[in-house]
Amino acid sequence: MAQQCPLIFRQVDATVTRINTLFVILGIVTFLVTKLSIVLIVLIVDFILRLSGKKYLSPVNISSLWIQKKFDLAVKMEDAGAKRLAAIFGLGFTIATLVSSLIGASTAVVLISGVFLFCAGLELLFGYCIACKIYYIAKKIYPKGFE
Repeated sequence: MAQQCPLIFRQVDATVTRINTLFVILGIVTFLVTKLSIVLIVLIVDFILRLSGKKYLSPVNISSLWIQKKFDLAVKMEDAGAKRLAAIFGLGFTIATLVSSLIGASTAVVLISGVFLFCAGLELLFGYCIACKIYYIAKKIYPKGFE
């Protein structure tokens, strides 16, 4: 985790969050292939459940924990701040994709979901968090907004 990431001094398992990211990527790709808005709605509800502290109700989180246990994947604890920020960005991207789809803005759907998939892919494959970089820049531009 980069030094500029937001810290909330609560630990989460980064392995589970990366598996969560895989499910989100699969959901976005499924939406792009099928054009079924329900896929995005399910992702939005799941993001809200996880962000509101109700991970025990999140199908994505439950599935990720099962996969981690089934394949005996290592636990890697990290500060939850960066993961929470990335989930907030993910929720925003998913809502923007849904709204764009509902109003028929197909170019926006492709652009928004493309950027989202790129950012999520960087996190999944390399643990590189674009949200942390944006947070760092925003904090430099408007430091009082982050006190």
